[in-house]
Amino acid sequence: NVAIPRIGQDLHVGQNAVDSIVIAYLVSLGVFIPVSGWLGDRLGNKWVLIFSIAIFTMASVLCGVSNSLGELVIFRVLQGVGGGLMTPVGMAMLFHVFPPAERVRASAVLIIPTALAPALGPVLGGIFVDDVTWRWVFFVNVPIGAIAVIFGGVFLADTRHGTAGRFDVVGFILAGVSLGSLMYGLSEGPSKGWSEPSVVTTCIVGAVLLVAMVVFELRVDDPMLDLRLYTNRLFCASLSVITLMSLGFFGVIYLLALFYQDGLGLSAINSGLNVFPEAIGVMISSQLVTRQLYPRYGPRRIMCAGSTIAAVMMALLCLVGPSTSLWVVRAIMLVLGFGLAGIFIPVQAAAFAKIPLPKIGRASTLFNTQQRIGSAIGVAIVATVTAAIGPTHIVHGQVEPHLIAYRIAFLVAAGLTLLGAVAALLINDADAAETMVRRPKKSAPAAESIAAQDVPVTG
Repeated sequence: NVAIPRIGQDLHVGQNAVDSIVIAYLVSLGVFIPVSGWLGDRLGNKWVLIFSIAIFTMASVLCGVSNSLGELVIFRVLQGVGGGLMTPVGMAMLFHVFPPAERVRASAVLIIPTALAPALGPVLGGIFVDDVTWRWVFFVNVPIGAIAVIFGGVFLADTRHGTAGRFDVVGFILAGVSLGSLMYGLSEGPSKGWSEPSVVTTCIVGAVLLVAMVVFELRVDDPMLDLRLYTNRLFCASLSVITLMSLGFFGVIYLLALFYQDGLGLSAINSGLNVFPEAIGVMISSQLVTRQLYPRYGPRRIMCAGSTIAAVMMALLCLVGPSTSLWVVRAIMLVLGFGLAGIFIPVQAAAFAKIPLPKIGRASTLFNTQQRIGSAIGVAIVATVTAAIGPTHIVHGQVEPHLIAYRIAFLVAAGLTLLGAVAALLINDADAAETMVRRPKKSAPAAESIAAQDVPVTG
């Protein structure tokens, strides 16, 4: 996102055209996330994960050497294939390996990249764009991906507890086209306008096919998306929380970059640095949540409190102006991170508590599909609010940032996040009792253990 303006300049294309490199990736994700669970059950999660990282890495190289917008869009689609398969399969592997009692600890690890990526991405992107070249936005993935492929091939154990069944061709087409169309419409709506024929058409087609997909998938024995998992009360309630949280959080992350750079006039690097404290807050509070709070209070109250804290911090951003100290902004982002840890860790641990092991892969697919849709809708909502009010206005004959537009959008995102606190009230802690296990105290020091034994000494 940080590199988009520079890419447009170098490839000599306008802003509306260069946005297609973002849209292409999102549409590709929407098409390929649904098939990830079936592939994991069919081929084994290890090899699907390694294959997806390899595709993503190879596509990153091709994106970095692209010389035209057409090439870049095609390779971004390929990158989306790897990205769409990677996250659901990786999450399924974690929850296959860790029993319910250990999943809070696993979630504490999983949240680090979840929180770090949105915060670190703009910082690295700003450095690459300002000091090197936008092509390194893609090249940076190559060494990381290569190491991951080698490491995974050597050390990862394969996990395959479910049976794939017959490939659901109709379900794949309906899910891919409906989700891909919705991703396109939601991404293009704020910039092109919601009355634009292409936006209206794709949104309607996506919605109609989504309904058709639900009806069809509930009638087949081996569905691509196992929608029957929504009958699991804990899983359904947890997905409601993560979807509402994604609406607010990803909307704010998108909005902050615009607010800092276009509203307050900060550079790309400084913009990223002022988002980064959120990741620090997540990593600090994740230890408190996993070790003390979750085993004692359970997911319901922690999610409710975390959503409320996050919503309050988002609302406080509407008070930020040109004269506000950036240290105040960083403090708000730090506390926002505290709230996010109280949402992401419990929801990931609790959501799969009652899911049978053979269904983990399909549940992970649904979890990531819904989260992706939530994040896309969240960005679309805040972008539409900002555009409707107008990010700029005329003051004494000059174009000035219209901070009211950003402030109202922050309040909207806060309201969406607060709905997550309401949804958290639907969770029954008793359903997640298997995950609410205190860590055992550390054993006595080795020296004391040795001293307690009758060990002969030779000299």
